[in-house]
Amino acid sequence: MAASEDLETFLVQAGNRTDEQKTGAVSTPIYFSTAYRHAGLGESTGYDYSRETNPTRDVLQQTLSTLEKGKQAFAVSSGMAAIQLVFSKFKSHDKIVLSDDLYGGSFRYFADLHTNYQIDFILWDGQDQQFLAKKVNDPQVKAVWLETPSNPTMKEIDISQTVATAHQHQTEVIVDNTFYTPIIQRPLEEGADIVVHSATKYLGGHNDILGGVVVCKDDKNAQIYERNLNTTGSVLDPFSCWLLLRSLKTLTLRMEKHERNARVLVAALEEEPAVKKVLYPGRGGMISFYIRDEKDVDCFLRALNVISFAESLGGVESLITVPSIQTHADLSEKQRKKKHITNDLLRLSVGIENSSALIEDLQQAFQKTVTARK
Repeated sequence: MAASEDLETFLVQAGNRTDEQKTGAVSTPIYFSTAYRHAGLGESTGYDYSRETNPTRDVLQQTLSTLEKGKQAFAVSSGMAAIQLVFSKFKSHDKIVLSDDLYGGSFRYFADLHTNYQIDFILWDGQDQQFLAKKVNDPQVKAVWLETPSNPTMKEIDISQTVATAHQHQTEVIVDNTFYTPIIQRPLEEGADIVVHSATKYLGGHNDILGGVVVCKDDKNAQIYERNLNTTGSVLDPFSCWLLLRSLKTLTLRMEKHERNARVLVAALEEEPAVKKVLYPGRGGMISFYIRDEKDVDCFLRALNVISFAESLGGVESLITVPSIQTHADLSEKQRKKKHITNDLLRLSVGIENSSALIEDLQQAFQKTVTARK
């Protein structure tokens, strides 16, 4: 990437000039072949079997690695597959520090790891560095896993400070960067060791791709994950790789619009009498807010015409979710209450529609809810 950090040009040009000797294709070709012919014994084009390497996936991974300023990137079949790949190097009785507000599916997977593989997890509030320092002093603690901002309460964690604390004891820092993307935040530049994305979200951006990404900062982790991924085989298929590469070309434009719309909606929600509290980290397109009376939630959701009541996030279409019954339903009621994930909390993924249309949709839905209550 150019020293001027011209992300727009870099992403728009991603994949161009990668097929110069064959066709000169501007758009990276999709290679569906799972097998590659050998000229003779010991002779290979560098491609033998699609689980190991694929030309389309290679171009995508090179783009993602450069974008996150990493050593190597791996494109896998889902966000959860990305998390699984990261944890494939840990062993029984290893300990991992977790920031205490994460995507519910992450907690579900970590609970399975604890039950079935005896990997232990330590919850951390993301703020108390003294607490963290005490925990990473234990040689069995191998990594700190965090989301910033967190899902769904938008808690922010200082990556650089966390890295400084963890690295004093050779503990790795792994960051789920799904909400902010490399356009807003690049954890590897702040010292983190590994970055994870659910590419289904902003990187894909159109609610039509299921995928995940892992980016490593050093060769040691890259070699481990390359071997483990080849062994387990949860690679991203060629067509999804091509779709994701195409989606990345508009990532900067989309993120700018998501954020612009979000800031306008935050201002409107803060003035709305039916809303108790708005949670917004100041950047990005994700907003959470508490509705004043949880009995109004169903009526409010049914009244929306533009915004869709649906799981997922990061797409061009605005989506609204009730975390307590959707993304974090596997947590106990006590766990959800402790994390302030109550039934009156709604998470809004702000799309790139006209902001006035989104505000009008929210306002009319609130008004219908008030009318129905009377």
